[in-house]
Amino acid sequence: KIRPEFVVSSEPTDGGLYRGQRGRMEIRIDVKGVSCHGSAPERGDNAIYKMADILSDVRALNNNGDAESTSIRGLVKMLNPKYNEQWKEARFLGRGTVTASEIFFTSPSRCAVADSCAVSLDRRMTAGETWESCLEEIRQLPAVKKYGEDVVVSMYNYDRPSFTGCVYPIECYFPTWVLPEDHKLCKASVAAYKDLFGEKRIGEVDTVAEREPRPLLDKWTFSTNGVSIMGRNGIPVIGFGPGAEAQAHAPNEITWKKDLVTCAAFYAALPQYYCD
Repeated sequence: KIRPEFVVSSEPTDGGLYRGQRGRMEIRIDVKGVSCHGSAPERGDNAIYKMADILSDVRALNNNGDAESTSIRGLVKMLNPKYNEQWKEARFLGRGTVTASEIFFTSPSRCAVADSCAVSLDRRMTAGETWESCLEEIRQLPAVKKYGEDVVVSMYNYDRPSFTGCVYPIECYFPTWVLPEDHKLCKASVAAYKDLFGEKRIGEVDTVAEREPRPLLDKWTFSTNGVSIMGRNGIPVIGFGPGAEAQAHAPNEITWKKDLVTCAAFYAALPQYYCD
């Protein structure tokens, strides 16, 4: 029952201090059809064709602008004060995105009309967006409404058993989080960094040119364990870790020894700055 006052995430930060990230969730769309022989497709109801219409709307949701005349207002709208009270933090974190990541179907054979089709959507969320708002956004797409009860929009769950057989079901929803600039942890982290290393990001010689122009206090593009620690549990998080975001999950991924030494020094110093 120990609850930490703060957490430092050691995910790679390119020499900077990171105070937030977009959230993410995994959405599933299921579409029903009616199978028939492929020689007379008009006798059936092709679920793949229905899904094609829906995917066109999903792409528009990601790509469109937010003008009043737009039939499907794009996700960029969350950067507009007119649509989002948290627009300042949304602009800091970056706009939300949505993309199709998987597609599935069922059909009696390659000679028949598909009687079901499903897709997975990867949804990245900015400040002001919730899992409810993201699901409702998909449900309100014109093509989804057009096909009515033949379409089900839902959120995935993680429920795979561990090697011990333990199952701990949880929604595939990882909330957006952002630590205010004036938060005690942010101030302590910036003070500790500047006293140790100066005003700018540092690193190995071959990384400095890319790092120095970037703001010291920044955010991640990808998702980290902060979505659980702060996003779900409300424990303040600051990010400072060795390596570069662009290296994460890349072929022949590397980090730099200098970053390891830099981070170790920061980790040692931060608690005293926080307590002071």
